[in-house]
Order: sequence, then C-alpha cells, then structure tokens
Amino acid sequence: MIARLLLVVRLARPAVVVLLGLFTVTGLAQAGHGEDRVLLARALVVVFGFLVFSVACNDLADAAIDRVNLPGDPGRPLAAGTAHRRDMALIGATAGVLALLASLTLHWPASVVTLLGLAVSAGYSLRPVRLAARGVVAPLVLPACFVAVPYLIGIFAVRDSLGRDDLLLLAGLYVGFIGRILLKDFRDVRGDEMFGKRTFLVRHGRRWTCAFSALCWIAGTVVLVAAVRHPTVHLAAVNAAYLTAALLLLRALAAERGARRDEHLIAAIAIVGRGIVLSLLVHLALTNAHWPAPAYAAVMTALAACLLGQATVMARCGPAVTPARRSPVRGLITAPSRTRTAACHAPRHPSDRSFGPTPRAGGARSR
Repeated sequence: MIARLLLVVRLARPAVVVLLGLFTVTGLAQAGHGEDRVLLARALVVVFGFLVFSVACNDLADAAIDRVNLPGDPGRPLAAGTAHRRDMALIGATAGVLALLASLTLHWPASVVTLLGLAVSAGYSLRPVRLAARGVVAPLVLPACFVAVPYLIGIFAVRDSLGRDDLLLLAGLYVGFIGRILLKDFRDVRGDEMFGKRTFLVRHGRRWTCAFSALCWIAGTVVLVAAVRHPTVHLAAVNAAYLTAALLLLRALAAERGARRDEHLIAAIAIVGRGIVLSLLVHLALTNAHWPAPAYAAVMTALAACLLGQATVMARCGPAVTPARRSPVRGLITAPSRTRTAACHAPRHPSDRSFGPTPRAGGARSR
C-alpha cells in the first residue's frame, strides 16, 4: 500500500499539478467564486484524479521511449524500473473512477467534461488511437486535457452554463498553450525518432516549430486580453511584456546551439507562460474584490517584474543541476551538485554542443 501511495506521488508531477490547479482556479475566478475554498477543493479532487489517470496512460504507452529520453528519471517509474505495469494500470483506473465520482458532487456538466477528458486522454496515449504519434494532431489535442478540462471543471463547480466570454477566454488559454506544448518535444526528439513517433518537431524541424509556436503565443495572448472580464490597460501592457519575452526566447531557440541551451530557453518560456496564467488569475481576483487602481497596478507590475526576472535568469543559467542528473539526450550523468549560480558562471566546455538534438530535428525536414 505504501509503495502504491509513493507511486501516486511520483505520477502527480508537481509542476503539472500547479499548472492544472492554476487553470482550475482561473475557471472559478471567471465564474466569480475564486475565493470559495470548499468549491476549489472539490474541483481539485476531480482534476487530480484526471491528472493521475492521464499520466499513468502516457507512461504505460511511452515506457520504451522514456527509457531512451529519460533513463533513470524517478518521475518515470516504468522507465526507471521502480514500478510494474500492473500497478500503474491499477492506479490509473482508480484515479479515473475517483475523478468521475468527485465530478458528481459538482454541477452536471462537470461529469460530462470529466468523462470526455478521460476518453481523450486515453486516446491521446493508448493504441489503437494513439493521437500522440499523429504529428500536428497531438499538440492540438493535449491542451484540451491540460487547459479545457481543469478550466471547465472550475466553472462548472460554480454554475451549469457557459457564457460567450467564458468560451473566448478558454480559446485564448487553449491557443496559447499549444505554443508551449509544442516545445516539450525538443527534450524527447531522439527517442521519438527512434520509435517512429511523428511529432511536429520531427516532421517539420526546429524553425517551423518555433514559428508555429510564436503564432500561437500571439493569437492566444490577443484573444485572452480581449475576452477577460473587466479588461484593463495595465493587464494589456503586462501581457504585451510577456509576449515580447516569449517571442525573443523563441527566436533564440530557433537556432540550434546544443540541448543544454535548449533546456534553459524552454524552461524560461515555461515561466513566461505560467506568468500569463498567474497574472490573469490575479487580475480576476483583484477586480472581483474591487481593488483601487493604484494598488492593482502595483501588484500586477511587481508580479510581472518578478516572473520576467526569473525567466531571464533561467534563460542564462538554466535549472539547478541535481546530483546524478542525466542528460535528456545521451543519458549521461552530469557533474553532481552544482548550484544554479555556479552553473551560470562556470566556463562552457566545447563538448557541450555534442549533447544537442539530432541534426534532423534542428532544421531540415526529416523523412
């Protein structure tokens, strides 16, 4: 029992839990009940069960690929050899049932959204459907799981109907997230090519992937600012700053200079993306609470400055290196226990470029 509980903890990856939690709270805030903790807890139970089910399906389907891309990663129990397929299937099925049962405590559309989300998530990862291997279809479907399900669960925790602004805001969040999800394939490109997984990056190369991502960022940001409740000039200015940072980072990512640099840039882009969602949530909370304009502007500016500063540091220095951390491409163990500051100022060895993705993903179309 303890081993299975630990497995659940590994499957519920903290970064993804926070991301889906932000979309859930955004749905609640859009419906005018962002401060209701009881409703939030009930909605998060549904979202947590849905997430564990989705991750279990993905790990079961991609175990062989993960052994190439993420060897020994404790966040991939099957690839690391710390879990059995039977346990993973049992936990995934249990989590799916939990999500459905918890959705029955909300308004009835929440159950429909949960059931459809579980079906789409299973079809994304598992055969015979296996949407994850169908090129451009995958980045169009995955945001439906990561964005639409938690956002709609948040709204249907409050009421049983959707308004025009609710749908427009969902569209903005959805399109913007497509621009982010395309970039996850940079880490996995070697294993994807080996096992014939035809991702957008494998099929079209680095430059087209970054260009399409940039278009999604632009469209998503414009729609989001236009659709949000009580829009302000300050919110538009903050989102313009986030968008500018994302486009500059994507421009840098379009030039291949090694996997380690790619990791830094993609992590920085992820911070900017979380900044957009967090600033949207703070905007809804402050306007619902009728904060005065000067205090609202000060909070929004401070939040944007903090997140953009973090993104800048991440782009320069990258994530902190933990002991026995493995390269996502070669599976080699990096130097143990370097802090981010030390890594930022350490001299680069010319051999770092050897860790880059395969040349086919860097420019020309493959196959």
